[in-house]
Order: sequence, then C-alpha cells, then structure tokens
Amino acid sequence: MSVICTSLPPIMRIRAHSRMNPMHARSFVALAASPRSSSHATNRKSRSVHTNPRLQPAYSGHIPLTSFENGFLAVGSALMSLIDTRRADMVAACGETTAGPTLVKLRDIMLESPEGRRILKQMPRINSQTLDLKKLRCLPENTFGRAYVGWLDTCKVSPDSREPVHYIDDPELAYVMQRYRETHDFYHALFGFKVSALPELALKAFEFTNLGFPMTALSMGASIRLKPHQRARLWWEFVPWAARCGSHARCLLTVYWEERWGQDLDEMKKEFGVWDPPAGITIPRPSRVDFP
Repeated sequence: MSVICTSLPPIMRIRAHSRMNPMHARSFVALAASPRSSSHATNRKSRSVHTNPRLQPAYSGHIPLTSFENGFLAVGSALMSLIDTRRADMVAACGETTAGPTLVKLRDIMLESPEGRRILKQMPRINSQTLDLKKLRCLPENTFGRAYVGWLDTCKVSPDSREPVHYIDDPELAYVMQRYRETHDFYHALFGFKVSALPELALKAFEFTNLGFPMTALSMGASIRLKPHQRARLWWEFVPWAARCGSHARCLLTVYWEERWGQDLDEMKKEFGVWDPPAGITIPRPSRVDFP
C-alpha cells in the first residue's frame, strides 16, 4: 500500500491508512481546488470552499464541493476503494460523488409510492438508538424482523456502521442516499447474504439493476480480487440472477421496512417480486423462495 500511495498525487495520499473525517475531507477538497497547496494567495476566498456563500453547508456534516472537486474526489475515491475495499469512507465518497441524477430518479420513484412518501416525510433513521433489537428477537421465526436481528447476530454486524452523507448538496437527496446506506443490511437479511466478498458483490449487482447507483456497478471491479472459481460463479451465476431479480423487483427504497418487522419473509419476497439467489452465499434458512 505504501508504494502505491507514494506514487499518487498528494490529494489521493491524504489519510490513505485511516478513515477520513469531515475535517480532513475539507482539507482534501481545498487542496484539490488550489493549484499549489503551499500557495499564499492574497485573495482569502481562494483558500476555502466555505467562504463563498454558494458553498455554505446545507445540513449538519455537509461538505459542499465545486464541480471540479466533486469529479476529483470521485476519481480518487474510486481508485482508493479498489486498492483497499475495506475503506468504507472511500466507498461512501465514491457513492455520493457519482450518484448524480440517480438520486433524483429514486426520490421521484419514492414520491410515487405511499410508503416512499411517508419515508421522505418522516425521514426515519436506522441505528441502535431507533431499533428495539430485544423486541425483534422475540418475533416469530421467518418474520422479517427476526431474520434481520438473526443476521446481525450471526454476522456480528452493528446497525451503527454506516457512514454519514457529506457531499450531496440537496438535503432531501442526501437523505435518500443515507436511507439507501442504512437499509443496505435489510437487503442482506432479506436474501440471507453472508458478509464476505462474493455475496457482497452479488448484492451490489442486484442493487445496480434495482436502484441504478453507478458506484454499485463500479464496485464490480473488485471481482479481480476473487479466486478464479469465485469469479466464475459471480459472473456466470450471481450476476445473471441479480440482473433478472433486480429488474423484476419493486424498487426497494420505497419499502418502509420498519413497518414490516412482523411480516412473513416468504410473503414479503413474493410481494416485492424477488427470489433467493443460487446456493452457496447465503445463511441457511428453514424455507426458500425459488424462481418460478
């Protein structure tokens, strides 16, 4: 990693070995906007992306970017994500800076759905403070809530693990991106996907056909890290499943998951128009829904 990072421009080496927080991100984009990081311009407005009223933060944690900075961060974060797939901050930055009109399309789809409209109006959040995990553990077997908390326990995942949105200017569209991140684990629970490279890429392929985020397609480049037999299964079995299932399914961002904890998992899959993936990457369950 150190050899790769020293060959990159200064802006792409910042925080290469740790997570990037908002303060470092501000330095990151400020450096991108300046032709020389050591320049002492007399015009103080050139020193910060926040001095221009047009670039003032629109919500807590927002880091406004110019078009150039957005493009630079998109390329840099995409490269860093491929170099180290564990960099959740870089994956998140890539998702935000490449989302473009996809977020507008998804917001409009949500507005056409009664559940989606309620989500946008109420803006619920998914974390350990808003979820009653003990209550979910008491639900009957094969309910969605029981499957979700079982998935959390089995995979040792916390609902607090999602990065906050920083680089999307419109607050409502920023929430759409945040909602996608926080409900991503619900997709894992719905299909029973394990937490490892192959099932994660299969789910990313499903998300691309169902939601359309460019980042989910770009992430398929990480398949080069898979073992040959895993890569073959991904492209010959799981990607075709994802293409058919994702395009056939209801847009999952319109689902108010928190209102469906007690719903039978098989009934939920039939309602959404989804079916289980090929065997080998899921946590075993008492019952499965196979493609007709």
